[in-house]
Amino acid sequence: MSFAEKKVAYFNTAGKQNTDILLKMVKEYVEKEEIRDIVVASTTGETGAKASKIFKGYNVVVVTHCFGFQHPGENELKEEFRKEILQNGAKIFTGTHALSSVERAIRKDLGTTQALELIAHTLRRMGEGTKVCVEITLMAADAGLIPEDKDIVAIAGTGRGADTALRIYSANTARFLNLKIKEVIAKPTNF
Repeated sequence: MSFAEKKVAYFNTAGKQNTDILLKMVKEYVEKEEIRDIVVASTTGETGAKASKIFKGYNVVVVTHCFGFQHPGENELKEEFRKEILQNGAKIFTGTHALSSVERAIRKDLGTTQALELIAHTLRRMGEGTKVCVEITLMAADAGLIPEDKDIVAIAGTGRGADTALRIYSANTARFLNLKIKEVIAKPTNF
């Protein structure tokens, strides 16, 4: 019998208050595991700016909401955080959400749920952050900003901030079934 014991952190509550400790844990994890590619979800850019500073020198990709997510023609990424992220050497990706896109509009207008939203709802059984980690990995791979077929770390949260980190074997959307959630580094238990 072969197995490895690893530490997993479980936050009692989901949310932004976990961001700083999560980023510290992930820093220790990627150093130990020698992982160089990190994908971070960030709406306003605050979490992305923190991550870009902590992981300076790594391949950090900050994935934002697409334009029009909340209001037509608007993006929620704040300019001061965008500048800080880029100054720290990280990349920013803004694009269509891999697990919703047009299907969200069909559900809203026609009341029917499609396959992508079923996948998203299934991933949410482990928390919103788990769904977002998978989604941003797909998006960053589609954009060529992280390698495919390699272990990366994805960081996301519930609402704002970061409360979930996963080690993921990356894939792009065309090879979605190759993506593997290999390890849970941290996640909330109440979400």
